[in-house]
Amino acid sequence: MNPFLGVLFHWTGGLASGSFYVPYKGVRNWSWETYWLTGGFFSWIICPWLAAYFMTSDLGEVLTSQAVSTLGWTYFFGAMWGLGGLTFGLSMRYLGMSLGMGVALGYTAAFGTLLPPIFKVWIKQIPADENIIEIATSTAGLVTLTGVVVCLIGIAIAAMAGFAKEKEMPEDEKKKSVVEFNFKKGIIVATFSGIMSACFAFALTAGKPIGVASGLAGTDNIWTGLPILPVILAGGFTSNFIWCVYLSIKNKSGYEYLASHQKSQPNDRENETIIENVTDAPGEEVAVQAEIGAHGLGKRIPLVRNYLLSCIAGTLWYLQFFFYTMGETQMGKYGFASWTLHMASIIIFSTMWGVIFKEWKGVSPKARKLIITGIGTLVLSTIIIGWGTWIKGSGGGH
Repeated sequence: MNPFLGVLFHWTGGLASGSFYVPYKGVRNWSWETYWLTGGFFSWIICPWLAAYFMTSDLGEVLTSQAVSTLGWTYFFGAMWGLGGLTFGLSMRYLGMSLGMGVALGYTAAFGTLLPPIFKVWIKQIPADENIIEIATSTAGLVTLTGVVVCLIGIAIAAMAGFAKEKEMPEDEKKKSVVEFNFKKGIIVATFSGIMSACFAFALTAGKPIGVASGLAGTDNIWTGLPILPVILAGGFTSNFIWCVYLSIKNKSGYEYLASHQKSQPNDRENETIIENVTDAPGEEVAVQAEIGAHGLGKRIPLVRNYLLSCIAGTLWYLQFFFYTMGETQMGKYGFASWTLHMASIIIFSTMWGVIFKEWKGVSPKARKLIITGIGTLVLSTIIIGWGTWIKGSGGGH
């Protein structure tokens, strides 16, 4: 166990998670459901199975030897987390990367970090190492819980900065950085996302027997969390797949996966641009207009570019879990704090991207001070949590 190495892994995972939405900003002329499902296929199916297959021992035997209840609960909580992940993307779509992540992850950190050890007080079967009372009765546990509280305070400050930004910035300025900015709709989906995303922590807890079995099969301790991810993310894939297919049918956007151009709408002004670009003589305009009407020619879809960027985005999102499981193996009995570390690091790096994309341009000094204070508090929380786990690992935690 090396808690400081664990913190480093969690920060690396946070960097991946806080950055995953950036490639999506480069996708052109695809509907949201198209690029979200494309990237998700890499996040939820390809990457977790490849990593688990090549980096662990006897993956098939480990999974097939598990109790139905273990696989069932791990998959179920993964599906519930999938609903949170689905609306997580919508949170950033409507609020931007910094505010959307700040609000959603505030809920996720609180629910995901503390509920498993709290519920273990009454439900002994929950596979958490210690319940909240046992954690709170040791020096190391109190230090770690203090770090969790500091983290939640930091998240609250970051959210306050986001609210201040929303009030201060003129509508046209907000639209420049977040094209579909909608505060009311964004807050609703961010709240739902944050609560449901906490189910990932429950899924990891439910899947611990899988990690134990993988270790017994000969997998190095640092990789024992990887076989849990295919089960959890299969659940996430299920809920996201159903919703994206529904949207594809509703919006008639399913053709986009293979089409070179969007289907144009009646009186689509883009047609005028196309005509100007492809005609030299006035006599050709009528013929081109007829072809556009016949074939439904609209904006060009750069398929290779869109698939590549979605692949990168999906892989980055998976890497957050890859490094998360590595970090958790280094946190010892205070692995419950891993979730808080993960949330804190995501907010830190997503805020960084928010600054790069000028989401905070034009806000008052007060809002800037709030976001700087919030990020500083989150950094402090990771240091405190790392200290608490180090105390536990050194034998001085009682």
